[in-house]
Amino acid sequence: MDLKQRKQLITYLSDFITKERLNLFYTNLEQRTSKLTIVLEDIFHSQNASAVLRTADCFGIQNIHIIENRNQHNTHPNISLGSSKWLTQTFYNTKKNNTKTCLQNLKDNGYKILATTPHDAKNINEVDLKSTKIALLFGAEQEGLSPLALQMADEKVKIPMYGFTESYNISVAAALCMQTIIHNIRANKNDWQLTEKERDGVLLNWLRNSIKESNFIEKRFYKDIIG
Repeated sequence: MDLKQRKQLITYLSDFITKERLNLFYTNLEQRTSKLTIVLEDIFHSQNASAVLRTADCFGIQNIHIIENRNQHNTHPNISLGSSKWLTQTFYNTKKNNTKTCLQNLKDNGYKILATTPHDAKNINEVDLKSTKIALLFGAEQEGLSPLALQMADEKVKIPMYGFTESYNISVAAALCMQTIIHNIRANKNDWQLTEKERDGVLLNWLRNSIKESNFIEKRFYKDIIG
């Protein structure tokens, strides 16, 4: 599908939702960013995964990368509250090299990888966040990130702590990290919003996820409009 056809399809599908909902889509698109992305490696508990997705959506973070080496990614509907359908999720779940494939893909696309760990890491408030794009990497609840993930990361970061417990719950840690970095991105970058091409892709997915029998309607578009 070329750019012109995509815009035609967006216009076509837009007639199948209310004007109020479409306006909400455009309003939220202006607050979305791809400058920060979240990477989840082997998250086991669906409650934690769901909470991270919900928080990412609330902060306007569009892209989530999910690595499934040992644990399958699941969400809890009462916690995620449907947030997953507003996010662009990329899954890495082949038999091997999932972590390497994911992180190398992000590096090739200009992302600086920040691995979250309580050990031998820099305070996240002290990290130089001038990099164009940041990927925040979170590991499994008890084991943490894999050795390969830590090795491939550009920097290791931690959240300040002042108590006896060694680490935050992953959903809390993710929320604190996202808040710190998203604030910095919005305050100091002029180009933090999605590009026009990114906005069109996201909007099209939102429309598809919101319209009943959207596949059938889209087939009719190609038949009647594109020919």
